[in-house]
Amino acid sequence: MQGATFMSHLLELRDRLMRAGGAVLVLFIMAAPFANTLYEYLAQPLMSALPEGNSMISTEPHGPFFVPFKFAFAFATAVAMPYLLYQLWAFVAPGLYEHEKKLTVPLLVSSSVLFYLGILFAYFVVFPVIFAFFTSTAPDGVLVMTDISAYLSFVLKLFFAFGLAFEVPVATVLLVRMGMTTPDALATKRPYIIVGAFVVGMLMTPPDIFSQTMLAIPVWLLFEAGLYFSRSIKPQSRDDEVESDDYDDLERELDEGMAEFEELGSDDKTPRN
Repeated sequence: MQGATFMSHLLELRDRLMRAGGAVLVLFIMAAPFANTLYEYLAQPLMSALPEGNSMISTEPHGPFFVPFKFAFAFATAVAMPYLLYQLWAFVAPGLYEHEKKLTVPLLVSSSVLFYLGILFAYFVVFPVIFAFFTSTAPDGVLVMTDISAYLSFVLKLFFAFGLAFEVPVATVLLVRMGMTTPDALATKRPYIIVGAFVVGMLMTPPDIFSQTMLAIPVWLLFEAGLYFSRSIKPQSRDDEVESDDYDDLERELDEGMAEFEELGSDDKTPRN
């Protein structure tokens, strides 16, 4: 029985992974014809900041061909993210209690929205500022000519960093909802959280003060937003959690019992030779 259950989980995991991979593949095929156009949009913040006569370059023979397709694949993955998260949720949902399922859906929706907002913030706010600063500090006689592959790696790191940083309100609300902390306890730790935001900015961004600061300040403000919303949330006590888990266990046992009873009934109705 346990072996059959393990195999069913493996088959379910394979099915979910195939669906997720298929979604990314379909979106990549749709985006591939527009790979160069997508990369032009990606490079626009830097191109706008470059002095006249400067341009981007490719130091590898295959760079002009492969780099736009790499970004098209990253773009397809980002667009498919809500569906990928849904497949993850669908795989683990059968093992969750009912009260955990009610929390999961809003969590996944808000996480996806905030991740996209972090990417948009990086593209429209952060990139113009840091690229203008970088190009303006170039010594006289130095041409700023960024390699397209290095640029792609740079912006994808910042996209991921800001997308992840924008999840702070979700993490704050989740910690309070689960009863692991309280808004007042988090408020007393505000100085440490601000310092931690700058440490995170130092670790997740390129080694320049502008990128670090432009990540740390939103993290701090988003923490304050999460703290504000968490004050309106009733934390789940341990007794409530145990009671809810017991109820869910009982409901699950009843469902399993009914399934076994129906299976036995169907066996009895099977004609015997």
